Amino acid sequence: MAMKKKTDLGAALAGLVLGGSVLFLLMLTIVWLTNTHFEGKAEHKKSVSPPPVGAGAVAPGPIPTTTGTGSQAPVAPTPTVTPPARH
Repeated sequence: MAMKKKTDLGAALAGLVLGGSVLFLLMLTIVWLTNTHFEGKAEHKKSVSPPPVGAGAVAPGPIPTTTGTGSQAPVAPTPTVTPPARH
């Protein structure tokens, strides 16, 4: 008669369940610690108002695009330096 082969399926499933629950509790702890760390910062951000428009704020210019062939990206013009005139 052939003997039954003993497997470690029970131990593998127990390890899977225990490992998963430990990872879940670890992630839960990290989220809880992060939330407690940042809970006062959201209230602080609401109380600080942005500066009024025109008080030194620079409005952004047009956004350059790379349409067309893709090889001709818009480039800001370089300043031209004229050599001093010689007399």
